[in-house]
Amino acid sequence: MHWCHTTTFPPSLVQPLITYSHRLIAYLQIIWCFHVALLVDLIMDLIHKFLNLVAPPFTFFSLCFVLPPLLLYRSFLWVFNSIFSEDVVGKVILITGAASGIGEHLAYQYAKKGARLALVARREQLLEEVANRAGELGSPHVLMIIADVQKVDDCSRLVEETIGHFGRLDHLVNCAGIMSMSMLEEINDISSFRTVMDTNFWGSAYTTRFAIPYLRDSGGKIIVLSSSASWLPAPRLSIYNASKAALLIFFETLRVELGSDVHVLIVTPGFIESEMIQGKVLTSEGRMDVDQDMRDILVSATPIRTVSGCAKAIVNSACRGDKYLTDPAWFRMTWLWKVFCPDVLEWCYRLLQLTRPGEPAAGAPSKKVLDMTGGKKVLYPETVQTPELKKE
Repeated sequence: MHWCHTTTFPPSLVQPLITYSHRLIAYLQIIWCFHVALLVDLIMDLIHKFLNLVAPPFTFFSLCFVLPPLLLYRSFLWVFNSIFSEDVVGKVILITGAASGIGEHLAYQYAKKGARLALVARREQLLEEVANRAGELGSPHVLMIIADVQKVDDCSRLVEETIGHFGRLDHLVNCAGIMSMSMLEEINDISSFRTVMDTNFWGSAYTTRFAIPYLRDSGGKIIVLSSSASWLPAPRLSIYNASKAALLIFFETLRVELGSDVHVLIVTPGFIESEMIQGKVLTSEGRMDVDQDMRDILVSATPIRTVSGCAKAIVNSACRGDKYLTDPAWFRMTWLWKVFCPDVLEWCYRLLQLTRPGEPAAGAPSKKVLDMTGGKKVLYPETVQTPELKKE
């Protein structure tokens, strides 16, 4: 006979042992996770240190290898596309902000090429004058659409009216925009400056969203008016600059999303003859006004490009299929200063365009240089020398 002896623990002792075991296991898990997290952080830190060390020389030598053939290819492509550029005769071009400035003269340039136009603006009388002039210059059909691109419903309507009238859309030109000019601290009601972003950025985003399906069907193009202000930190233009920078990265991203279905041209003009450069800006009081003193501080003795020349360059660039256009071309050099010497650029802006506390803004050195040299008579077109805007 075999005797089996078993040891039994009293219940009062078993439960504490189980609880203790669970706690011990939990503590061990916490310690393990903590050490694993430390190890992962250490590994990731080493990876980033390695990339910090390797990425700059790798990028430099890669650019040395890739850039020369890429520039050669682009040059060949530019010449080829210049010879065999797009013929827009009979094609449908939708232009927002067409009542004045660059939008107006884009309408004239497309009209000379025989395109059919859908012109959009808020100011009916001015838009009618542009439409009549475009017809005289050679456009076989001009459609006027009164709309405000700040309103999403208007953006949908202007696209649908264009399609309903012409049955197609080949080029969408996002040109509507306004300028604000004020030190941020001097703005009385910051919410009143939402109209800058609503017009400059959202107006283009809304219209583009509704137009994309029709542009896909025609293999069309989007032309968007950003600005060199998208990379230049000029004082008093913080909100305007932000709206133009938003346009730049938005349409660069959209170009990736659309691929070869729809071509995107991003235009970054310098100082162009227009109502903005005439001094029409949104002031710190939240109203549109003409302030040529502030304009002189900003532009100073910089040559202003004629709007007709700029519009012609944009249309030619669109027909070539370019991805970017800066006009005048020399203004692109300011981007190099921004990339390689941002501190110097910021120092120049503070030195030339700002005054000491308590001094009037009109005493800025940039305006004094302009006044002392009399450069305005030579460097500024006559249309921007007068504070009188086009009558509506």
